[in-house]
Parts: sequence; C-alpha cells; structure tokens
Amino acid sequence: MTDYSKATDGTKVIHDDPWLEPYKEVIKRRHNQVKNTIQKLEQSEGSLLKFSQGYDYFGFNITKDGVNYREWLPSAHEVYLVGDFNQWNKTSHPLERDNYGRWSIFIPNNSNGECAIPHGSKIKIYLKLANGNFDYRIPAWIKRVEQTKENPVFDGVFWNPSKQYVFKNKSPVKPTELRIYEAHVGMSSELPEISTYSKFKDIVLPMVKELGYNCIQLMAVMEHAYYASFGYQVTNFFAISSRFGTPEELKEMIDKAHEMGLLVFLDVVHSHASKNVLDGLNQLDGSDHHYFHSGGRGNHDLWDSRLFNYGNWEVMRFLLSNLRFYVDEYHFDGFRFDGVTSMIYTHHGLSPACSYDDYFGGAVDEDALNYLTLANVMLHTLNPSIVTIAEEVTGLATLCRPFSEGGGDFDYRLAMGIPDKWIELVKEKKDEEWSMGTIAHMLSNRRYKEKNVAYAESHDQSLVGDKTLAFWLMDKEMYTNMSLTTEETPIIDRGMSLHKMIRLITSSLGGDGYLNFMGNEFGHPEWVDFPREGNNNSLHHARRRWDLYRNPLLRYKQLRDFDIAMNKTEQEFRWLSSDFAYISLKHEDDKMIVFERASLIFIFNFHPFKSFSDYRIGSGVPGKFINVLDSDRQEFGGHVRIGKDNYHYTEDKPWHDRQYSLLIYIPSRTCLVLRKVD
Repeated sequence: MTDYSKATDGTKVIHDDPWLEPYKEVIKRRHNQVKNTIQKLEQSEGSLLKFSQGYDYFGFNITKDGVNYREWLPSAHEVYLVGDFNQWNKTSHPLERDNYGRWSIFIPNNSNGECAIPHGSKIKIYLKLANGNFDYRIPAWIKRVEQTKENPVFDGVFWNPSKQYVFKNKSPVKPTELRIYEAHVGMSSELPEISTYSKFKDIVLPMVKELGYNCIQLMAVMEHAYYASFGYQVTNFFAISSRFGTPEELKEMIDKAHEMGLLVFLDVVHSHASKNVLDGLNQLDGSDHHYFHSGGRGNHDLWDSRLFNYGNWEVMRFLLSNLRFYVDEYHFDGFRFDGVTSMIYTHHGLSPACSYDDYFGGAVDEDALNYLTLANVMLHTLNPSIVTIAEEVTGLATLCRPFSEGGGDFDYRLAMGIPDKWIELVKEKKDEEWSMGTIAHMLSNRRYKEKNVAYAESHDQSLVGDKTLAFWLMDKEMYTNMSLTTEETPIIDRGMSLHKMIRLITSSLGGDGYLNFMGNEFGHPEWVDFPREGNNNSLHHARRRWDLYRNPLLRYKQLRDFDIAMNKTEQEFRWLSSDFAYISLKHEDDKMIVFERASLIFIFNFHPFKSFSDYRIGSGVPGKFINVLDSDRQEFGGHVRIGKDNYHYTEDKPWHDRQYSLLIYIPSRTCLVLRKVD
C-alpha cells in the first residue's frame, strides 16, 4: 500500500482522502502543469513574482524623463496614442510594434521638465483594427476611467497626481477566525445616493468595528460601466470605480481600516468580463480572440459576457498582474474570487458536478484551474498572510488544500449551499417540517482540511426578485410592527427568534469563517435593486437603512445587539478556528440540535411552540456550566425565560454518546450557549 503522507508529486492529498486514489494520475498531471508553468516563467520571465508585475511594463509608466506606454495588441495593424495632450491628433503619436504583438511609445517631458500628458486629462488609443477599420479604444492597463450622465461610455484618464498617498499603517495580523463584513461602497449610504470611499471610511468602518467583524470584503471596486451589474461586469480591470471617488480616497479608506485592525478583501472578478467594446477589453485589437476564447467558448450566454483564455501567456500575465497590482498599489489583504465554478468547468456550472468523476473528468477547464492555482501560489509567495476565498459551489476536491500537497492553494471556499438551504426552508417549509438532520448536515458537510466561510445570506439572496432573510420571515409586518410601542405579533416574534437562531447556528456550526452582508445583521428589510430603466433609475433600494437600527424604539437594534454579542462571544472562544463540532443531538420531534465546539455547548430549540424543562443533553467533559449567550434576553428582543446566572452541573450519566450529561431549560425558538466555569 502506497504511503502518500510523504508524497511530493501532488498526491499527498490522497493520504487524507483515500477515495482520491483512483484519480491520482489526474491529480499529478494538474500539479505538474502548475509546476511546469512556473518553471517556464522562471526561464523566460525571471520568476512567477516578476511575471506578476506586468503593470510596471505595460500601460502608462512614468519616469523622470517622460512616459512609457505599452500595449499587447497582436491583431492591430496600426496604433496611435491620442488625447487632450495632443488635441486628439490621430497620427502624431504612432506606436511601434515588436515581434510579439506588443506596441510601445515613449513621450518625453516638455521642455520645462513637466510631464507632457497632464494629470486628469482624457486619453485613448486609435487603432487600425484586424478588419482594417479605424476606431478608438481604452488602454487595457489604464488605472482611471470616468463617465458622465450624458455619455455612459467611459473615457480613459491619465492619472498622475502631484501628491501620492502614503500609507501610514501596516496591515493587521491575519486572524485565525475570519468574521467578514461584505460591503458595497456605492449603496452604503442611508440616503438614495451613490456613496463614496470617504463616506464609507467615516461612517461604515466604525460600525463594522463596533459590530465585531475583523475583515471587510468590498464588492464592485473594479470599474464597471453598468452600475446595476453589482460590479460583476468589469470593463477596466486596473481602474477602481470612479463613481465612489479617487484612487487616493480608496487608499485612505483602506489605510483607515488597517488602523482600526480590519483586513480588507477585494471581490475580484476574473471569471468573465464585460462585452463592451468601446470601453472594455472586448475586441480591443479588433479580434474576438484577444484576451478571450474565440467563438462560442469565449462567450457566457447566461451572463452575456466574455470568457478569458486562461492558457494564453499574456492573459495570464494580465490577470496575475491585476491581483498583484491591488496588493502593491492599494494594500488589499486578500481576495474573494468570483465565479470560480464557472471558471473551472467548461459547462460553467450549468450542468451537475458533484462527484469525483466530475471533479477529475473531462468537463474541467484545466487551464482555468492552472491559472487559479498559479494565482494562489503567487499571492502566498508574495505574502503568506494574503487570504484567498473561492466562490465555488460544487465542492471540487482539493481546491482548498496547499499546492505542495496537490491542491489548488485556496485558503477558504464559500459555503454557498447554506444560504440557499435557509431560503428554501423559510420559503417552502412549515416550521414543523424543518428537518434537524438536514440543517445539521448542510452546516457540517464540508471537506476534511478544506476551510469554509459560512453565511446565512449574502448580497445574492437579497437581489431584486428575492428578499432578505428577515423580509422572508416577517414580510409586510416589518412596515407596521417593528416598533416597541406596538404589540409584538406572532409573525414578528417568530421572525426575530429565527433570525437570531439561524445566524448563530450558521456561525458556530457552518464553517471556519463567517460572512455577513452589510445591514443584514439588524434584519434589513426588503431587497436590493440598483437604478435601472425598469425602476425609473431609482436609488431607493440601493442603499442601507442605518437609521432603522439607530432608532431606539424599533426592534432592529435588538437584532443588531445580538449580532454584536455573537461576534464578541466568537472572538472570546474562537469556535471558527476550532476543530469540527461534535453533534450529539438531532431530534426531529423535539426540533432540537445540540453540539459541542470550542469547549462550548450549543443548544438550539427550533420547535415553534414546545419548551423543555429538565431537558437532558450530553457533554464530553464534566463540570459546572453557565450561560454565556442566549437569544431570549430582553436586550435581544427575547422573553427572558432563560436565566443568565444559573449554573448547570454535569452528572456521571452518559447521554447521546457523551460520557456526561446535564439538565437545561430551553424555551421554544431559542438558542443557548453554555461554557464551563471550573
């Protein structure tokens, strides 16, 4: 029998999962593809890290003598640099081509020593395209684009401020427990407006810190022409969204987050790109196969977007450099990779893929998998503290194992099935029909040694056409019965109770990290809908109603206070970095779930009307236990039926396969967390 524990050929992962052994040749081949690519990079580019610094060669690079501009445009016949600096003269500044399809020009400083291209001036390239026609395009590596209400097509902007922002604070030490606050800068205002990096810094960052999260995950930072795309139709990969402010203001915001002890992650979109031609990557040199696959393989019909050719050398340079750029230029601490499922399967996740035969079969795009592994290896070589998270729903085996062992080197996978299951239960099942076994399974079913980020809901669950979890639970009564001056109705009571329970059991049982979308911590009502033609370009649902939790006469504050208490308890006992929970009870009739994790005992009673006194539960350790958190406290909108100061003593009576047991009182629709005190 082969001992895989010491394997160096990428098959070490088999040591922890013998079911992988029939696929060892595929695992080895994929591992060797990455190793061979790194070796080629070392031979031709110096190293993987040097290769990822393409922004120092391509695009606009300013020297003491002038400006170097380079662009990869293999199918273009002629290329000219045009803009305000030369009065848009179409022929005065031609670029020269090398043997690899790379075009370049050097523009010397003016006679007075100043840069010939003014800061903030508009700039583009004018090309003779593959079909022989001339047209304007925006440089692929440009760092600033802007649009107006009158002209939604972006203009390239030469960005060279006289005063560069200087970071004052180092990144915080990477925590072992990630509590992530997912946020969108533009919709972070409580007013119907597009907010800014500066307002986010002053208003949202202090709230995130108060809530007890230690990481912010920013959506929609990479520039996108269509605001309602939620940032997922990227046009300009090296430009940050100009709607929200300047690069200097984003840097100041990230610097402030670091000062407050908060990591900042970027929601990076390398799974596809906008089809825009005039201000995007599409047909930049006139061909359909420039950065993307040609023909049908280069199009995502469902998303109406273009798909990268991850096996192309210059595409790899572009994407790897894009990641490196956001680390070096903006000091991002990690990345949430969007659409990984779409990337790694040729069917883009639109066909079933839930078995080892699927994970190691012919439908896997191994060029995409190779790129993603290279990206992780590059980032972790650059800085081992950088965190990478895969939005991947099929559970592809080894994706989140170290590359040295044969894995894809991601740190975490988003547990995407959890929020979908919660919405399904709330929408389609009566409370009496909720299966405790199903809930426990969906929260604990994850691959050994592959970390998950669990969440009850994210931005996806609240997009137009769907609703936030709180709104599914309480619906129209949130408009009339969330005031403490009115009687609490059965619907509000149920909704408040389940909202707290769902969030705590997701955090404590669901994974190795926890994520919340901004505002959902206090039960944000309704849904998210960006301005578009179908809603008369309204911003009413593209904002966050922070005023709701600030009003002491509304129940939203109680939900928020529970979220704070939950995060504080996690910070103290660190269940997210603890071993798997031991689930001792899943009782379908009583609707009870009991488990132990991080030396705590978690008790959940999902029964809609049954409360239990002297209810016996198991414990793996003997001793005296006390209530460290429960959802029934008055400050959380509860009914104060659980004593905060009562001691629970174990007995030498085995119960539910645990050596000891104790008696508790657990009311209906409540949760209780016990800790040992001696």
